[in-house]
Amino acid sequence: MKEMMQLMLVFMLLLLGVASPMNDEGKALMAIKGSFSNVVNMLLDWDDVHNSDFCSWRGVFCDNVSFSVVSLDLQGNKLAGQIPDEIGNCASLVYLGLRGNMLTGTLSSDMCQFTGLWYLDISYNQITGEIPYNIGFLQVATLSLQGNRLTGKIPEVIGLMQALAVLDLSDNELVGPIPPILGNLSFTGKLQLNDNQLVGSIPPELGKLEQLFELDLSGNSFSGSIPLTLGGLEHLLIFDVSFNLLSGVIPTELGQLQNLNSLILNNNKLHGKIPDQLTNCFTLINLFLGNPYLCGNWVGSICGPSLPKSRVFSKAVVICIVLGIITLLCMILIVVVKSKQQKEILKGSSSKQAEVSTKLVVLHMDMAIHTFDDIMRVTENFNKKFIIGYGASSTVYKCTLKTSRPIAIKRLYNQYQDNLREFETELETIGRIRHRNIVSLHGYALSSVGNLLFYDYMENGSLWDLLHGTSKKVKLDWETRLKIAVGAAQGLAYLHHDCTPRIIHRDIKSSNILLDENFVAHLSDFGIAKSIPTSKTHASTYVLGTIGYIDPEYARTSRLNEKSDIYSFGIVLLELLTGKKAVDNESNLHQLILAKADDNTVMEAVDPEVTVTCMDLGHIRKTFKLALLCTKRNPLERPTMLEVSRVLLSLLPSMQVAKKLPSPDPSKKPTNYGVREQQQERSEEGSQWFEQFHEVISKSSV
Repeated sequence: MKEMMQLMLVFMLLLLGVASPMNDEGKALMAIKGSFSNVVNMLLDWDDVHNSDFCSWRGVFCDNVSFSVVSLDLQGNKLAGQIPDEIGNCASLVYLGLRGNMLTGTLSSDMCQFTGLWYLDISYNQITGEIPYNIGFLQVATLSLQGNRLTGKIPEVIGLMQALAVLDLSDNELVGPIPPILGNLSFTGKLQLNDNQLVGSIPPELGKLEQLFELDLSGNSFSGSIPLTLGGLEHLLIFDVSFNLLSGVIPTELGQLQNLNSLILNNNKLHGKIPDQLTNCFTLINLFLGNPYLCGNWVGSICGPSLPKSRVFSKAVVICIVLGIITLLCMILIVVVKSKQQKEILKGSSSKQAEVSTKLVVLHMDMAIHTFDDIMRVTENFNKKFIIGYGASSTVYKCTLKTSRPIAIKRLYNQYQDNLREFETELETIGRIRHRNIVSLHGYALSSVGNLLFYDYMENGSLWDLLHGTSKKVKLDWETRLKIAVGAAQGLAYLHHDCTPRIIHRDIKSSNILLDENFVAHLSDFGIAKSIPTSKTHASTYVLGTIGYIDPEYARTSRLNEKSDIYSFGIVLLELLTGKKAVDNESNLHQLILAKADDNTVMEAVDPEVTVTCMDLGHIRKTFKLALLCTKRNPLERPTMLEVSRVLLSLLPSMQVAKKLPSPDPSKKPTNYGVREQQQERSEEGSQWFEQFHEVISKSSV
């Protein structure tokens, strides 16, 4: 009887399992099926009534452990209809293939919320409209949108998709120029923008795509010349710029592309002589056709190879040549003799010439650098052993001078030769900034070895190193993290409110917050900072910054103001609270905290090093609220940096606040009561400010 009961129990459980309702992903898949037509045969097994195991459905692949949908491959199924918003409910999706169907409508912004997606192919459908701005927040390795009817410009934010290996936007109706920021795609191997309506010149920045092996820009209306920088793409195999309006000569630098096996330049307005390296390497008949003014050794050239004419020289001519050679030898002999006598003079003039070609500017006299030779001598001509860091635009060296403290020398990759005067003006503006929470620029040098910037050296590196570095030498307790947040906030508030004109940093992130020996925060890297006159509320610029920290509104509109920095600072606060990276493979920190805030489980994300060292968990909750305020979707709902720094300052212990308050009048004896009173006053201000924004806090931050 007992065995019979057990069998009945197992049978009932099996029935319950079969009849159990589908989860959100299963419902999402059924909604996707409902939005498509022509699914009778193609998606026949997508049936929640007879087969609720959606992991066994056609084109659906699930994770073996979590049973979440990780891949959706519906390519070539002749599906019609629109891509539904419900596809965003498949949160674990890493592969989405919809190539070769008959899908219509526009690209939904919800599709750009897959933080773990690495492959997105919607090519050869009938998708219309513009490419959504927030597509730049995807971390995909492959983005294929070719063969649709997409319009508008190429979003600049695509240039920030650092993981892109393949970008194919060909065969659409895209207009405008190629954004130069695409030159930042350092891992991209395949770039196809052919058969659109793109105009303008080919950006020289494309020459920075070191991994590029295929570049197809054919079938557009590009004008101007072929950039010389493309000759540095050593991995390039295929280069096609045919059927454009390109003019000028073919750069000889293209002959340096030793791996190139397909070069197509036909149907342009190129002229001049074809470099010998190219005519020797290629045998394609249509290689240069359609460029009627090209001249070279190829079929159809306006100047075929000419035969050398025989020349008969007279005796007089021979005598003149011999006399000329003897005279030249005598002149060389005289020069050699005099060079020995004037060795010292030549050394002196050479030294003076070097001084003229190198410009050293010391902005603050507390840096003991007197000549450029000091720098070269101490760094041993910038020996690799002095390197302390790399960046996207520079290499940083440590330089220890005998008569002063160590300095950091940033050696820029870009020489800024075209706008040197503007470059120096910006440096002098930045050099005038003096604040305890901003890394001071002490001087700069313009030289043949690169443009050099001289900064304070920070003993404890960057906040990113301490939070996420491979060797975490120091554990950051809550008080230290709060102190760092206060310092960074005060430095940023100074740039926004006390500088004239106002300065917007544009790249606030944990790696740009440096820490001295006392863990005092210093904002660094003003390489892309932007000054905005007081009379203006914003500036229109190329979208610059770092994925995970970029303000979505700035990415969408390219309109820059202080609120963009505040968004980025909010992400840094989340890093300090959780110890997690802003973007880490398949997760986005901001989206993670928003989800936990909705579930009221945000405290689960707190870094254990914070939990065990914080005496008042209410301070952590308040900091989370502040971070979510800073990252509100609507910039108008974000606080100012003055308000942010005031709230953070109110959370510091009394002694820390006392150190940061203005020095008291010497005639008055300071008392502990005064410190406590000021601390209480600041705490009340923080509380009042949160009450003022209570309605904003209570709303969704999305």
